[in-house]
Amino acid sequence: MRRGLILSVFLVLAGCRHTGAYVWVDRYDGKPLAPSYVVGPGDTVTVKVLGHDEMSAHAKVRSDGRIAVPYLNDVEVANQTPDDVAEKLRKKLVDFVNRPIVTVTVDEPRPFTVPVTGEVTRPGVYPLDTPAGVLQALASAGGLTQFAHDDQIYVLRRGPDGVPVRIRFKYESLAHAEGASGTFALQRDDIVVVE
Repeated sequence: MRRGLILSVFLVLAGCRHTGAYVWVDRYDGKPLAPSYVVGPGDTVTVKVLGHDEMSAHAKVRSDGRIAVPYLNDVEVANQTPDDVAEKLRKKLVDFVNRPIVTVTVDEPRPFTVPVTGEVTRPGVYPLDTPAGVLQALASAGGLTQFAHDDQIYVLRRGPDGVPVRIRFKYESLAHAEGASGTFALQRDDIVVVE
């Protein structure tokens, strides 16, 4: 799982370096995406089947993206919203219950992590408190190296159309919380890159 994440980070980086296109954070008009939460390994979820406690479950999503649900055994739940998981379970439970009403809630979300790579002291994937900004991610990675360009700090983010966007920052603006740099919040699946 982690090896796959690291590979995808490098593929994204390789693709972005060739384009060279970016937008300064103060000109970035992308509103923070507020997508529905997507269930993933490490989340703790509760499945409730109205009127059927024996079919309900409270489980941690395993690394294979599945949870055990009574009567259904292992069910794939990763990369789906809680509502999508509930609908999937509802369809599977019709064999056991007439018109089941199923709800799925995320009781304990997995840690919020952000990959930080490039010219930082300790590249890696770091857990951060939310909301977190770029400066917190850089601090977690030990700060910039002596070879870093302090005006070439980027956040790679998938735009609403699925196309990656490179958002550029200056270290000085981040350190002084100037302009949009001071209020920019990282999201799940963002990658911080220092060149």
